Amino acid sequence: MAQALENPCEIAYDELPGFPRSTVSGHAGTLLIGLLAKTPVMVLNGRAHFYEGYDLSEVTFPIRVLAACQIRDLLLTNAAGGVSPRLHVGDFMVLRDHINLMGANPLRGMVRGDRSSFVDLRRAYDPALSRMLNQAGKEAGLKLRTGVYLAVSGPSYETPAEIRAFARLGADAVGMSTVPEVIVARYYGLRVAALSCITNLAAGRTDHPVSHAEVLATGFRVQDSALALLRKFAQRYRLRRGARKKAPALSD
Repeated sequence: MAQALENPCEIAYDELPGFPRSTVSGHAGTLLIGLLAKTPVMVLNGRAHFYEGYDLSEVTFPIRVLAACQIRDLLLTNAAGGVSPRLHVGDFMVLRDHINLMGANPLRGMVRGDRSSFVDLRRAYDPALSRMLNQAGKEAGLKLRTGVYLAVSGPSYETPAEIRAFARLGADAVGMSTVPEVIVARYYGLRVAALSCITNLAAGRTDHPVSHAEVLATGFRVQDSALALLRKFAQRYRLRRGARKKAPALSD
């Protein structure tokens, strides 16, 4: 997607004070500003993770920068393991809710002034943006799923017993990111939508070992479909929300 931007300005995270550097293969670590389907966007191309040793305040720092840039709409993407039997490798799932089992909250210690850290997360994911994402999927010829994302700290993958427990809790997919960014985005009043690519089946759903190589391979295989989806989403966003003259942000 980064290569599909029109007239992009690219800035390495190394050049941005406070931005953490990702050490994970597949995460470029650059901020891109440009046009996607004639829609102005800021793209966080790669993210830092809690499991890399960063504090959640560091992990979510780029979201605070987007808020300071007056971004109002945020689309987050991630790679996730499929917990629900209705999800298959290569599927895309629109998040309707999440479960935070990372053992930490990025708002801890962030009480400042009149802004309350007791954020209401009943609608963490904006219904209008999520509908727009589903409509974009239809236009791109994709059948999007909808479900609950469960976040763990990682970096080790889950055991089959943990996956069975997560399923009983109501999780459809599991991953090691996104939830901290969503919480901080809602703290700043950003509207959020999120999309998971099911890059592997969770432990116990297959006899094959779970590996990061499989995650990267699936991501590469579905990249054209993902780009088509994001283009359609950007087009819909421009048509429906362009009057507000606020650029959406896309984060992976």
